[in-house]
Amino acid sequence: MSRTTVRLPDDLLEQAQVYAAQTGRTFTQLLSDALRFELQRGTAPRRVAEPLPTYGGSGLQAGVDLSSNGALLDHMDAL
Repeated sequence: MSRTTVRLPDDLLEQAQVYAAQTGRTFTQLLSDALRFELQRGTAPRRVAEPLPTYGGSGLQAGVDLSSNGALLDHMDAL
């Protein structure tokens, strides 16, 4: 096992030390677990978004610009 220095904000270090104690681990074990989790999460396949359900109708209304939040909100307010 190697030693290294990690610089953390004081409040984060304190929270991590308390959490480690509450879960019966050392700070080193908590940090190792967190790093393993993050590294595994980064290599996992990304979830593919499922298609959203549609409920009939004739599709997009004329004049609705989905690229403009403001225009969309204005259109919804007018309904």
